[in-house]
Amino acid sequence: MTVKGLRRFSKTMKKILNYLFEYKTLSRQQAKEVLVNISNGLYNESEISSFITVYLMRTITIDELLGFKEALLELALKVDLGNHDVLDIVGTGGDGKNTFNISTLSCFIVAGSGNKVAKHGNYGATSISGSSNVMEQLGYRFKTDREILNKELELSNICFLHAPMFHPALKAVGGIRKNLGVRTFFNMLGPMVNPANPSYQLVGVYSLEMARIYNYMLQQGNTAFTIIHSLDGYDEISLTGDTKVITNKGEQIMSAEALGKRIVSAADIYGGNSAEEAANIFKKIIKGEGTWAQNAVVIANAAMALNCTGKYKDYEVCYQLAVDSLESGKAYNCLQTLIAAS
Repeated sequence: MTVKGLRRFSKTMKKILNYLFEYKTLSRQQAKEVLVNISNGLYNESEISSFITVYLMRTITIDELLGFKEALLELALKVDLGNHDVLDIVGTGGDGKNTFNISTLSCFIVAGSGNKVAKHGNYGATSISGSSNVMEQLGYRFKTDREILNKELELSNICFLHAPMFHPALKAVGGIRKNLGVRTFFNMLGPMVNPANPSYQLVGVYSLEMARIYNYMLQQGNTAFTIIHSLDGYDEISLTGDTKVITNKGEQIMSAEALGKRIVSAADIYGGNSAEEAANIFKKIIKGEGTWAQNAVVIANAAMALNCTGKYKDYEVCYQLAVDSLESGKAYNCLQTLIAAS
């Protein structure tokens, strides 16, 4: 790309920003083109930061979100996991709650129950430790090699897909997101762009508005999904209060007692002050040495994910499978096998 060419694209971004500053919105195609250009390095960091900031000041439209999603999936490195019907548990992040790595732990509990999991994750942009941070601390090596990922899936029932290695746009904005340290529309995109195209998905969202948007978008696909939002603001089943649960078939509000047999406090699910501390909490829980509150939360999220597959009679059966996976050591064995295979 010549200097003249870069300047031309720079001016294009300026026009886009001025357009957006007038409270106008992008079409689906325009949104897609912008994210493709970001992936290709055609805008500078200041322009990208300004573009991201627009969506901190106003609600993103469904067309804009769909355009961004299409760009990410079109540019993504494809993952072929054979004939496995894989599951993912993922939250949008950005809830500002700094919980321990509930979704990632729940994935290992699901794997310990005999189900295949393709966990899509990233470094924490608004939290101390994202799923990639904790996996790295545990000794997992990120990779894109299809054969190795399939081997991990066969041996341990789980593989991990570090988002920036599969999505050029996420890699391009990683530093900017970390420096901003606030929730952006990329938080919204993460759960929708798992390159393994999971058959089942448990998605945690930080607001009822996001739950509505996700419900609309996921209804357009073939994924069996469950969307969860704790009404006190968590993007997962926190057991600190009631949870909104939305599936392909409808929606309901479920109590902490119904989901986890008990209610817990915010302090019970605190995630620590560093990636190292988060990893230590993770190891303690997966070894079966967590507090009753920590265990209850990860079991509830794993149970809801298992319930999403439609393979089991009801949520109670799924809950007991999750309890067995954690307490028998099957979930921990999956972790050990995965780390050894990586």
